[in-house]
Amino acid sequence: MRAGRLSRVPMIQVPDEIPLKLEDGFERIGRELKLPGGFPRAVLDEAAWVAKVPRLDAKDMSDVPFVTIDPPGSMDLDQAVHLERLRAGYRVWYAIADVGAFVRPGGVIDAEARGRGETVYLPAGKVPLHPPVLSEDAASLLPGALRPAVVWRIDLDADGEAVGADVQRALVRSRERYDYAYVQAVHDTGTADGVLELLAEIGELRLALERDRGGVTLPTPDQEVVRDDGGYRLEFRLPLPAEAWNAQISLLTGMAAAAMMLDAEIGILRVLPRPQPGDLAKVRRVAQALDVPWPEGAGYGAVVHDLDPKNGRQAAFLHESRVLLRGAGYVAFDGAPPRLAEHAAVAAPYAHVTAPLRRLVDRYATEVCLAVAAGEPVPSDVRAALTLLPDLMSASGRRSGSVERACVDLVEAFLLRDRVGQAFEAVVIDVDERRGGGQVQLVDPAVIARCDGTLPLGEHVTVRLTRADPATREVRFTLAG
Repeated sequence: MRAGRLSRVPMIQVPDEIPLKLEDGFERIGRELKLPGGFPRAVLDEAAWVAKVPRLDAKDMSDVPFVTIDPPGSMDLDQAVHLERLRAGYRVWYAIADVGAFVRPGGVIDAEARGRGETVYLPAGKVPLHPPVLSEDAASLLPGALRPAVVWRIDLDADGEAVGADVQRALVRSRERYDYAYVQAVHDTGTADGVLELLAEIGELRLALERDRGGVTLPTPDQEVVRDDGGYRLEFRLPLPAEAWNAQISLLTGMAAAAMMLDAEIGILRVLPRPQPGDLAKVRRVAQALDVPWPEGAGYGAVVHDLDPKNGRQAAFLHESRVLLRGAGYVAFDGAPPRLAEHAAVAAPYAHVTAPLRRLVDRYATEVCLAVAAGEPVPSDVRAALTLLPDLMSASGRRSGSVERACVDLVEAFLLRDRVGQAFEAVVIDVDERRGGGQVQLVDPAVIARCDGTLPLGEHVTVRLTRADPATREVRFTLAG
């Protein structure tokens, strides 16, 4: 599921060396949207101290050969995985950075993290949830280092269905740090073995189960700035299959955590309501108008699974259909399970527990699961915080979304600033029935922007650039001819 994801990289990626004006623009976005600055001295001091004295009263699992799979250069490594083939299925070992071994409830790090909510990733840097001495060092599952972790053990049957789950604190030592390109390459060349071979096998089984239960993974591309003849241009980049396989392990763990909390009648879930009948009917009409096949009885997830975002009509449908995935949030409960307990895109109850270095809620949800699995009461400070978390995470999510949109707008305006008046080939992906005009997706460069004129949804058109202003981050086209 790509909707609402928390990524270790921004949705628009830029080279390591970028023009000074872009760098200044990203800093201005941070100021405008009131991103937190550096950490207060008291937070840094406490982080430096707890980094040296983490809680280590945990089982020694350093003999398990965990590996991490992340974007190149990542230092805030939340997850490490080890996979085994059983006689009648599989065993997933998933080690999650144990932030609770460092962050003391009621301490200054905890208070600062509540104000931040989550790590905000910008194209030229990030605003971390925790001080780097923790998030990129002492608490990160870096290869070769003994680290406190929360280890999930999830058993699967031969079809990939979960048949049992447990979680406990442990000490782990990751063996290798892989990136997605490497994992994909060894798979494509037939040289994957061990955990990387099983990752693809289990990942494909879990993707098939997701489709069967009506889950949704949108095949939507990211934008990437690449060097071009001394300058820069924008390209679309589709996620690799290896990214989807890895994401399925995280989703599996989040589903196991949600089931555990629902059984115990205490916890916090990530939820998304099912689409309203009117919205679903509208999206079906859009599919029909754009000749996107929607077989009788098929759910939305099955329809979008094989669509090609490079196909103009299918790209327009993917954009228009995102209305069905709006409204995600968090719900905390202490007693009877909540009325809304399912995430519609996952098509199951789901909880965030796999990114505690980068997202506040994961630490608290993890502590609930640890207590439940051990048959112990949920700590009082965790129980008290649950009701506060939905609003805290909602605020931080809105801020991160605004930053992401602003950064994309800035990069597009900057790269098009000298091309005002030029014509481009585009696809109409959205029509504004109230105000007129809509949105177009350019064939080259990889830009999505507002366009004036009477636009035919899903059709290829020629548009002319009328405005590209990095200062206001506005890009605008008009229908040519």
